[in-house]
Amino acid sequence: MRWLRLLAGAALIAALCWRFGTDAFVAGLRALGPAPIFVALTIGAVTTLASAARWRLVAAGLGLRLPFREAVGDYYGAQFLNGVLPAGVLGDVHRAVQHGRRSGDVGRGVRAVVLERVAGQAVVLVAALAVLAFRPELLPRQVVLCLGLVAVAAVAVASVMRRRLRQVWAADIRSGLLAAWPGVAGWSLFAVAGHLTLFVVAARAAGASAPLSVLLPLLVLALLAMGLPLNVGGFGPREGAAAVSFAAAGLGAELGVTVSVGYGALALVSTLPGGAVLLLRRMIPRREVPSGQVSSGWWRGIFEQSGGDSPRSLSFPRWPRRRARLRTPPVPATSSTPPLAPCAASSALGTGSSKASRTPPRQ
Repeated sequence: MRWLRLLAGAALIAALCWRFGTDAFVAGLRALGPAPIFVALTIGAVTTLASAARWRLVAAGLGLRLPFREAVGDYYGAQFLNGVLPAGVLGDVHRAVQHGRRSGDVGRGVRAVVLERVAGQAVVLVAALAVLAFRPELLPRQVVLCLGLVAVAAVAVASVMRRRLRQVWAADIRSGLLAAWPGVAGWSLFAVAGHLTLFVVAARAAGASAPLSVLLPLLVLALLAMGLPLNVGGFGPREGAAAVSFAAAGLGAELGVTVSVGYGALALVSTLPGGAVLLLRRMIPRREVPSGQVSSGWWRGIFEQSGGDSPRSLSFPRWPRRRARLRTPPVPATSSTPPLAPCAASSALGTGSSKASRTPPRQ
C-alpha cells in the first residue's frame, strides 16, 4: 500500500507537469527570496511550538510524560523527515516510536501522535467544509464526488474496525482529546493559522494580487488536500487542488500550481532547524533514564540511544563480588597490624615464666 501511494503521488505530479509544463514549478522556486525565507523560518518556529504544545496535551491525557523542550525538538525533527522523505509521514512514525520507547509504552506513544495529527486535520477539515458550504463553485462536481467516495470508504473501514476502536482507541480518545479539547482545539487553530499565513506569503511572492477574502478559501482547500496520503514529500494532491480551485476562482490553474510549489519550498525551509536538531542528537548521544523506571534498568536508556536492535546487543561483564575480592593481592599482615604500645610490650614480656626464659635453646 505504501508503494501504491507513492506511485499515485508521482503519477499526479507527472500529470501536472505534462499539463502545465515545468515552468509553473520553476516559477514557484524562483519567486522565493531572502525575505520570504526569513518569514518562513519565523512562522515555522511559531507553528512548531503550537503543535508541540498540542502534542504534550494529548500525551498528558494518555498518561505519558513529555517535556516541552523534548517535544519541540522531536516535532522539528519529524517535520524535517516528513519533508525530505517520500512517504510524508515517516517523521511522525519516528517521533512516535522514540517517545514510546522513552516512556516505556510504544503503543500508547504511537496513539498519542495519531490523535494529535487527527486533531490538527480535523480543524482543517471543518474549515474546508465551511468553505465548500459557502462557495461550492470552487470545486467541480467530479472532485466533490471523489471526496465523497473517499469519505464513504473511510467510514466503512472504521465500521469494520469498531471492535478494535472500542477496546483501545475509545478510552484514549476520551482521555487524550475530549478531556482536553479546549486546549487541543486552540493550539490546532493557532497552527492552522500559521500554515495559512505561510501560504499567503508564498502567494504574494508568486505574484498573486487577489484579496485575502478570495485567496484564503483556496488556500484552505489546498491545505486540506496536502493531508491526503498520496503525496511525495508533500507534493502532489496539494498542487492538484490548488490548480482546480484557482481555475474555478478565475485566477488561473498555472498560478495555483506556482503558489503551491512556492508554499512547499517555504514549508521545507521552515523545517531546516529540525535537520540541525537531528544532526546534533546524532553527534551528541544522550543518556537518559526513562520516567517510571527503577534505577536497576539504567542500561535501557543507553540501549535506546545507541540504536541497537535488542538489549542483548550490549554485553556488560558482571563478575561476582566474592570472585572479584580473590583477584586483589593479599595485604601483608605487618602493614595492617598496629604497633604495640610500650606499656603493652613490657606487660607481654613480664607475663612469661622466668624458668622458660632462663632455659637455653636445644641444639
